[in-house]
Amino acid sequence: METSKRGLFLLIGVLAVSAVLGGLYGPSVKATAAGANDIQDSVKSFTRVLAIVQQNYANPVDTDKAIYDGAIPNMLRVLDPHSYFFDPKQYATFREEQQGRYYGVGMTVAARENYTYVVAPMVGSPAYKAGIRPGDTILKVDDKSCDGLDTTQVADLLKGPKGTEVKISLGREGWDKPIVVSVIRDEIPRPGVDFYSVVRPGIGYARVSAFNETTDTDLASALKDLDVSHLDGMILDVRGNGGGLLQQAVGIGDMFLEKNQLVVSFHGRSAPERRFYAVRGNQGVTVPLIVLINGQSASASEIVAGAIQDHDRGLVVGETSFGKGLVQTQFPLSEETAMLLTVARYYTPSGRLIQRDYKNVSLYDYHYNPKPPRQPEVKLTDSGRQVFGQGGITPDIVVAAPKLDPFEETLVRRGIFYPFPQGVGDFTRHYLGEKPTVGKNFIVDDAVLAEFRRYLESEHVRYSDEDIKDNLDWLKWRIRREVTTSVFGLNEGYKVELENDPQLDKALAAIPQAKALYLNARKIVAQRQAVPEQQP
Repeated sequence: METSKRGLFLLIGVLAVSAVLGGLYGPSVKATAAGANDIQDSVKSFTRVLAIVQQNYANPVDTDKAIYDGAIPNMLRVLDPHSYFFDPKQYATFREEQQGRYYGVGMTVAARENYTYVVAPMVGSPAYKAGIRPGDTILKVDDKSCDGLDTTQVADLLKGPKGTEVKISLGREGWDKPIVVSVIRDEIPRPGVDFYSVVRPGIGYARVSAFNETTDTDLASALKDLDVSHLDGMILDVRGNGGGLLQQAVGIGDMFLEKNQLVVSFHGRSAPERRFYAVRGNQGVTVPLIVLINGQSASASEIVAGAIQDHDRGLVVGETSFGKGLVQTQFPLSEETAMLLTVARYYTPSGRLIQRDYKNVSLYDYHYNPKPPRQPEVKLTDSGRQVFGQGGITPDIVVAAPKLDPFEETLVRRGIFYPFPQGVGDFTRHYLGEKPTVGKNFIVDDAVLAEFRRYLESEHVRYSDEDIKDNLDWLKWRIRREVTTSVFGLNEGYKVELENDPQLDKALAAIPQAKALYLNARKIVAQRQAVPEQQP
């Protein structure tokens, strides 16, 4: 009975938050009182249903599960796709991601079949320094077997206070005995900018992978290292970045826009309008700018891309973004739980609403099969270019990501290659298990390709000579990227990844166009401001 009371109190707390919001922003006391009565009636109805279920259901009822996984999430899901409830474990993970740091050994792990394996150690982390490789299987942590443990449980064993030691037993292909390493836990940063480099002479590149509490300082540090004021062009990559903290998006916009230019605004049914401006501005740094986006760029990523596009500060290249323009506020609740509740919608400087329609489509189609709006709203940039709203950010230059052919799809689906640049597939583990000598100038020669063919045959993967011939460049690039990632770490792997990136190539070619756009926009705005206002 104690469990049911705890869960019920939590549900009442969620409803109370909604009541408080109505009280704070509602138009009258009378409306608030009516809302409170409705809530009391709803809670009474829910309590009766819960009591009947507890007394009469065929099996014992886990009330916490029914409320944490059922009643509260489903109530929020009725509102919109982005209001969300966090149970204690989910909330702890969410806070770690927001803060951009935690204490542990510094590696990403995932489940495969019945074991937990290392996706990749983070650059410079204790795990990386200890020689842990992508693909290693975690057998034991401090002599505790990981058999039967899920990935979250294994990750919890690896975390711990800074300065404490943890012993990890690893299985690695090609090694007869487990590899045992002792690692000293440390504070593990999760930088919002996980890679930056000079990708071509005079052209800087920064990949913004998250908008957490450190993203703006991470990018400022990267721009300083790249000596951005002396670059001929800068590429900001937010592909695959699903968003995060609004203030971090505003901070990044501030680095590139001019002082007092609008970055974003938002308002809702009960929330007053708020407008966010560039406070410091770009401090005279006018490097030509390209923003790379794709269908997984959402929320804070779209705020940055939309502000750059609306002010003609640079060009947006890639594929249409996700289209999430809902503002969530975090409400901590009892028992280390929290709720993200949509309170407003955000708008780009030109007044565009980025949010896609979610009322007239299924949840699956909303997330995985986006459709452009039938009648998108049309707005104008500072220089008078047309831009479109209600369906994400439409790139100035559309470049589709290359699609895998059937043979390539088979290799990824079978796990021969890893689908994302942060990990490695089965062939790389097999190849390195043979203990070859690998240097930073590693080349996929005929001997490596012969080993690759033998491996496909051993795994019963059907292929023809034509498959190898038609995909030879792709295969060499993919093998080199994964082997480099495994031996030399993520940053070196990212460098190889960018060697075969048509969207990046188009961004590089568009640098002169971005420069001309920005100069023209500044000229038009200056002329507009110089014209005195007409007196009636």
